[in-house]
Amino acid sequence: MKLFGTDGVRGQAGSFLTAGLAMRLAQAAGVYFKKNAKTKRILVGKDTRRSGYMIENAIVSGLTSVGYDVIQIGPMPTPAIAFLTQNMRCDAGIMISASHNPFDDNGIKFFDSRGDKFSIEIEREIEAIYYDDSKIEEACVVGKNIGQAKRIDDVIGRYIVQLKNSFPTEHTLQDMRIVLDAANGAGYKVGPTVLEELGAEVIVLHDKPDGFNINEDCGALHTKDLCSAVKKYRADLGIALDGDADRVVIVDEKGEVVDGDQLIGALGMYLHKQKKLKGDGIVATVMSNQALEDALEKEGLKLYRSDVGDKNVLDIMKKERINFGGEQSGHIIMHDFAKTGDGLVSALQVLALILSKKSPASKVLRPFELYPQELVNINIKQKKPLGEIEGLSEILAELDKDHIRHLIRYSGTENKLRILLEAKDEKKMNVAMKNIVDFLGSKLNA
Repeated sequence: MKLFGTDGVRGQAGSFLTAGLAMRLAQAAGVYFKKNAKTKRILVGKDTRRSGYMIENAIVSGLTSVGYDVIQIGPMPTPAIAFLTQNMRCDAGIMISASHNPFDDNGIKFFDSRGDKFSIEIEREIEAIYYDDSKIEEACVVGKNIGQAKRIDDVIGRYIVQLKNSFPTEHTLQDMRIVLDAANGAGYKVGPTVLEELGAEVIVLHDKPDGFNINEDCGALHTKDLCSAVKKYRADLGIALDGDADRVVIVDEKGEVVDGDQLIGALGMYLHKQKKLKGDGIVATVMSNQALEDALEKEGLKLYRSDVGDKNVLDIMKKERINFGGEQSGHIIMHDFAKTGDGLVSALQVLALILSKKSPASKVLRPFELYPQELVNINIKQKKPLGEIEGLSEILAELDKDHIRHLIRYSGTENKLRILLEAKDEKKMNVAMKNIVDFLGSKLNA
């Protein structure tokens, strides 16, 4: 059984992701960490899912059984774990979260001592240890060598300072009214605090997690409440986080969602004009609209495309020595301020951009028009290799002939197939989408 997906280990809590799996995975990770251990401390955080209690205790048991001390900090955003792992001089960090997934899923993400996500090679090594009984048995310790765990509740202040330091000192949020949707997730405390300390009037939605309502009809995936609240309160901006606060969706003062590609483009051009963009380019994914690439080219900037996943975006950013990139879904990486996607860091940079332009969000955050694009997710029973689906190659050849850009891939965390089509001729694209959805739906749900 393969453990790691596109972003750590993720699945239904209690079914795939059991306490036993979590403990064994923590032991395997502990064996790997020991090779380069300096402090023998590992930081563990989580989001607000009820299953986080079960998984957290299992991870603590696994780590202490192989001699590691554990620092538990409770519900905190994923980017906070990346930052605090390095800031608190830990050998590694672990975040318990299934990000934007429903409450009954959960996941385990790992960070190294620098706060970076693991490479595929390291994940494979940990997975190999997981299945090696002798290595796990040899690593278990006894007596005084067994690790200890302690809970620290005041580290949120360190992360808040880090966030505030990312906001330009020449600006203030005084006189700005902001609506924040915390998704009943890990950002429900830190989000409002940061915005208020920078001077904003903040109206907060969905900040009362009960263990089951994370991402439920709220947050970055469900912006209806946020859009309504922005109009109701005549706010300057709406900010939606997801369950672990590593992604952001922005709503302008008219109550309309800003497309992720337009947001990336606006921020990239802003950084370029501020002479803060390194590498004369930005990184986005194969999902991003061609209009983004064309708009950047006019500014003398290059768009590098990665596979889907913020880890893949970051890999190319490091390779090309670029400090800004992201996904249209809202994972935006401001590498000068954060090790991974950080919804609050990104939101603060959006606010800085708006203040510097002295114009409303609706004008500032849409620097170019998008080409028609449609993304459809199909629930499927099986993930059959696409190359083995008879007739698909002929359909894709027809799309190429009609100048319809296409991307078809399986979700790394769910039984879904994602189909993206893009073309300047919207009617032709819509017809093509219906045909390919019907075709692949019948092939993968037979």
